[in-house]
Amino acid sequence: MSFLDSVYAKLRRHPKRIVFPDGNDPRVIRAARMFHELGLGVAVLVGKRDEIRGIAEANGVSLERVAIVDPETSSEMPRFLALASKLERYQGIQPGDLRGLLSTPNYFAAMMLQLGLADGLVGGVGAYASALFRPLLQLVKPLPHAPVISSSMIVEVPRAEYGDNGVLFFADCGVVPEPTVDQLASIGVQTGLLARQVFGKTPRIAFLSFSTHGSSAHPSAMKMAAAAAQARELAIRIGGTDALDHPMEIDGELQGDTAIVPAVAAIKVPDSLVAGKANVLIFPDLDSGNIAVKLVQYLAGARVYGQIVNGLSRPAARISRGTLSEDIAAVAAIIGLQAI
Repeated sequence: MSFLDSVYAKLRRHPKRIVFPDGNDPRVIRAARMFHELGLGVAVLVGKRDEIRGIAEANGVSLERVAIVDPETSSEMPRFLALASKLERYQGIQPGDLRGLLSTPNYFAAMMLQLGLADGLVGGVGAYASALFRPLLQLVKPLPHAPVISSSMIVEVPRAEYGDNGVLFFADCGVVPEPTVDQLASIGVQTGLLARQVFGKTPRIAFLSFSTHGSSAHPSAMKMAAAAAQARELAIRIGGTDALDHPMEIDGELQGDTAIVPAVAAIKVPDSLVAGKANVLIFPDLDSGNIAVKLVQYLAGARVYGQIVNGLSRPAARISRGTLSEDIAAVAAIIGLQAI
C-alpha cells in the first residue's frame, strides 16, 4: 500500500471536515470534489456561492455533497464578530472594518477552524504565504509547548530504502528564515510528532549539517548539535519519548548522507539510533530546507505534500500557488488525518 493509500484508508474510518478558503479557484473546486469522492469527509468551500457554482459548472465539476459558505451571508458572522472584538489585537477596530476583515475567506476560514466548525484548513493557492499565515497566527491558538510556528513538507522519493518506504519529513521549508537553537529544537519535535501521527512510525529525527558529531567545530555545526540536544529535552518534557509503540529518536549534528544511507552511517556513527535510517530531516535554515525540497522534487522525481503548519492547536496547511488538484486533495487528506 502506498503512502497516500494508507492515509486515505485511515481517514475513511474517521472522515473529517476540511475548509478551503480559496473556494473560487477551479483547482480547489476539483480537489473538494475529489475529497468527497474518495470518501474522506466533507469539503467546505469559502466564497461567494454563485461565483463558485458558476466556476464549477464552467469546469464540469459537480458540487453535490460539497458545502459552500459565503462569509457575507453566514449566520456565524455575528458570533465571529463578538469573539474577535474581544481579542486585544482587534481592540479599537470599528465594527464595520472588523466585519470586512472577517468576511475575507482566509480570516473566515481561520475562525471556522479555531471554533471547531472545521477539523482542518487547506489554503494559500490563491495568494502569497503571508495572506494565509497572518489570519492563522492571529486567530488559531498555538500549542503551549511550541515557541515558533513552522512548516513541514512530506516527501515521497522513488527509492523505498530511504526514510520509511521512501517517505521523509523535511522542515522547516517555508516559514522561519534563520531559526535559533530553541526554534530548531521545537521544529524538530513538532515535525517528529507530525510524522508519528500521520505515518504511525517511530520518528527518527536528524538535525542536518555539513558536519557529523563534531567533525567540525564551526559555529553552524555546533548550533545543530545544540538544537538536537535541546530537542531531546523538549521531547521528554512534552511526552514525545514516552509513546509506547513509537518513541521519538533524535540525533545530530549529522551530514545528509550519514542521516539516510546505512552504509555511511555504519562507518561514521555505528551506534546511532537515527543515522542511516532518518525519516525526519531538520535543516539549519530556510534556504537549505526550501532548496532541498525543490531539488528533490524536480531532480529525483519526488512527490511533495505541504506545507503542513506546525505549532498550531488545529491542523492547517499552506499549499503552493502552483499545486495541482490531485495534490491539494492529498494534502487535505493528510490534514484530515492529523485531526483524528
